[in-house]
Amino acid sequence: MVKILAYTDGACSGNPGPGGWGTLLRAMDGGSIVKERELSGGAPDTTNNQMELMAAIMALETLERASDITVITDSTYVKNGVTGWIHGWKKNGWRTAAKKPVKNVELWQRLDAAQTRHSVTWEWVKGHAGHPENEKADELARAGMAPFKPAKST
Repeated sequence: MVKILAYTDGACSGNPGPGGWGTLLRAMDGGSIVKERELSGGAPDTTNNQMELMAAIMALETLERASDITVITDSTYVKNGVTGWIHGWKKNGWRTAAKKPVKNVELWQRLDAAQTRHSVTWEWVKGHAGHPENEKADELARAGMAPFKPAKST
């Protein structure tokens, strides 16, 4: 049975500032990679959390059919938000327990909608700790950010 893995990461130069997101999608059959796809993009004025969310959103939206997918993120914000906090936010009309509007609500709603088509398992991995696929997602996020960073003067 083919299993989909998505390694996601976001990056930002300044927070807010130019940012990028990266996703490494892998289709696995047993222990073998059947197919691999790299995705990245960015924005000129964003935050790290927004880019972390976009990486997960794009992983889910890119899949053409409903899938069993494990999303591996180094963002506790994304992992805790999508597996826990989001349920209360939805019940409270997208407000926090303190009755304040949820930050990045449009992205959270988009992520929530994107995951409804799939059977999603969310996993957290420590970032910048030598995890090869997480390092690759970070590399993709930095590549996605590159077009939005100002050129360095010499």
